[in-house]
Amino acid sequence: MPANRIGITEMNLGQLKILQEVITLIVFVPFVIFYMNQPLKLDYLWAALCILGAVYFVFRT
Repeated sequence: MPANRIGITEMNLGQLKILQEVITLIVFVPFVIFYMNQPLKLDYLWAALCILGAVYFVFRT
């Protein structure tokens, strides 16, 4: 959902921003693990849980 006039009619600004962060983590974590050959860290799990909490609170309305 783009953050333009179409996106803002469907979601508010906070929802669009949190959606951007979720998409970034979904793309970034596999990139770091598979392409950059970095080990999976527990920090990624904690970051994902924090984002999931933010998604819950932003989208619960």
